[in-house]
This record gives sequence, C-alpha cells and structure tokens, in this order.
Amino acid sequence: MRSDGSGSTGAASTTADQAQSFHLNNAAPPAPHVPVTDALPKSDFTTRLEIFATKIPNWYIAPFCGASAGVASGIVTCPLDVIKTKLQAQGGFARRGGPAMETKALYRGMLGTGKMIFREDGIRGLYQGLGPMVLGYLPTWAVYLAVYDRTREYFYEHTDNWWLSRGYASVTAGACSTIVTNPIWVIKTRLMSQSLKQNSEGVRAPWQYSSTWDAARKMYQIEGIRSFYSGLTPALLGLTHVAIQFPLYEYLKMALTGYGIGEHPDTGSSHWVGISVATFLSKICASTITYPHEVLRTRLQTQQRTAPAQSPEEISFRGGLNHPHDRGRPPMVSSSDGMPNRPRYRGIIRTCQTILHEEGWRAFYSGIGTNLFRAVPAAMTTMLTYEYLRKLIHGYQHEGQLKLKRAEAQAAGEPI
Repeated sequence: MRSDGSGSTGAASTTADQAQSFHLNNAAPPAPHVPVTDALPKSDFTTRLEIFATKIPNWYIAPFCGASAGVASGIVTCPLDVIKTKLQAQGGFARRGGPAMETKALYRGMLGTGKMIFREDGIRGLYQGLGPMVLGYLPTWAVYLAVYDRTREYFYEHTDNWWLSRGYASVTAGACSTIVTNPIWVIKTRLMSQSLKQNSEGVRAPWQYSSTWDAARKMYQIEGIRSFYSGLTPALLGLTHVAIQFPLYEYLKMALTGYGIGEHPDTGSSHWVGISVATFLSKICASTITYPHEVLRTRLQTQQRTAPAQSPEEISFRGGLNHPHDRGRPPMVSSSDGMPNRPRYRGIIRTCQTILHEEGWRAFYSGIGTNLFRAVPAAMTTMLTYEYLRKLIHGYQHEGQLKLKRAEAQAAGEPI
C-alpha cells in the first residue's frame, strides 16, 4: 500500500513538473516596463503640450495668464492712455502770475487731444511710454491676479463672508502690485505727459526724456529716489477701485455663467458674452466712483521735486541736469516776493485744496470720458485674455489627464 502510494505520488509529481516546464517554455516573455508617456504618439504635438500642461503647478498659471493679459491690454490701449494722461496733467503745467492763474488749455477733449498729439508728434506721440507701460502691466497683473487667486479663499475661511473676503483679497493684491510697480508707472506717466516739442507755452511738460532708461536716470540724478514713489499715496487710495471692480466682476460672472474668476467648465462653452458683460459693468462702476484719485496721482507723479529757476512766470516745473541741487528735498529758494518756492502739490489734502481752488471741482474729472473709453476696452482685453488663457490651459490639463489615464491603462494591459 505504501509502495503503491509512493509510486502514485511520484508519478503525479513528475507529470506536474513536466507540465510546469512545458508552460514555462511556451509562455510569452514578460512585457518590459514602458513609461506612460512613451505610449503616446511622438508626432502629436498637441498631445505633448497637453501632457506638459498637467505638470505645470497651479500657482504658476495665474501670474502667467495675468502677465500675458496685461501686455495685451497695454499694447491695445496705449494711445488712449496717452490722451488721458495729457488731459489729467496739463493743469499742473499752467503758468502762475501771482494770485491769478492762466487757464489756457492746450488739450481739449479726447478727439481734440488725439488730433493735437498726432499733428505735433505723429503716430510716435500716441505710443509714448509704451515700453514702461508694457513693462508695468506685466508685473502688475502677474502679481495682482496671483495674490488675488491665492488669498480669496484664505480670507473666506477667516471671515466666512464672500464679499468681505473678495474685498480683502482685492486690496491685498492691489497693495502688493502697486508698491512693486509704482516706479515704473511714474516713468510711464512722465513719458506720456511730455511733448516731443520743446516747452514754449507753459502748458507742456518741461522735461525731455528719450527713453525709459533716460527718464529713470535723469529723475534719479535731479530729483532723487523719492521721485519714483511720487503719487504712491493716491495710488494706494486707488485700491478702492479694485476693491469694487473684482468682487463685482466675480459676482456678476458667477451670476451669468455659474463660474468664478479663472474658472471654466471642462467641456462646452465658457459663455464669453457673460464674461464681457460682467467686465463692462464692473469696470464702469469702479472707474466712475474712484476716478478723482487718478487725477491726484497724475499731478503728483508729473511734478518735479526741484526748485523752479528764476523767471517772471514762476513756472512750477523747472529743473534739469544743470540744477541737480536738492536731490528731491523740498526747495527753500525764495521767489521775487520773498515767499519760499515749494512744489505746488504736497500731500493728498493739500493737492485737493490746490486743484479745487485753482481749477474748480471739474478738474477732478478731467479726462474721465477718455478714461472710460480707455479703461473699459483695457479691462475687457485684460479679463478676456486672462480668462481665455485660463480656459486654454485648463482644457489642455483636462485632456492631458485623460490621455495619461488611457496610457496607464494601456501600459498595464487593462481594457481602455
């Protein structure tokens, strides 16, 4: 019994070994490990771009889209910005003859100002300051939209109020971008306010800058480092503008499309008409309410921080490379009547009082028509470009993730 049992067991074992050997010899070799991306067609550029998009960190997307949107907006609206700046600044270049003020205006209205600039300086005059404008918009919108995108949910968690969180995020983002880019905007405003003709009427800016670098060099040599932060206070007051615009834009966009700022559906339409309407209404409201601060900022930015040279007109904007004496400190030179010659505009309250006394309340809205005509297309260019790029990248990421999942399933031999 034991012998038979042993023989039976041995025969079965031998048969099993032979079967296993046959299976091993005839089985297909194990598939080598293939990277997921190698399973994708190499000639498909779009596929490669979609896969690359999935590797982009989320915190890179908002600043990239914001910078691109700012550059596009700057190029499109530069001529209108030049016209607006000329209208805002010209009251600060007027002659002063004792207590009386000459109210002669060189630039009148949007079309009149555009014709005057084109007649005097040509097409080049309409693009003065384009360099620093683009250079300024790039970091401004990159910083602003990146900070806004990162802080709105943070403030919502701490306030539990949608409007308050968006307002805090807007002010925080605006403060960061304003402080970082104020020197660029001062240079841009100086370049836009000047005329290619020499100052001969007392209503044109007296400086002549040939380039962005030339403006920065002369401002530092003549007026000191403080000149680059002229108008910073009213610029910070202008944070009320973004505190109105962006929460209102996001609210309107959500009401019209169902998605917040920078958010889009994975597939289907993004409702571009709704985005355009939200941008238009939010910008009109914010610009109309907060416009006077722009006039204050422009007047302070276009005021040289040097003592006027002796002249019967007492033009308040004098100085040059021949008078770099005070490096931006308040001048103590006395005029012919024995009174000290100081900059006309000093601080927000004093500047408001001076403009109100010399030019009336209408001066606070100088160029508002041009500003709205410029600001609305600028805002629409900015937001549509930003939203389009966010949707484009989001679409690439969505498709890339789907293709990666298919490639992983294919590499694992699973049904797709």
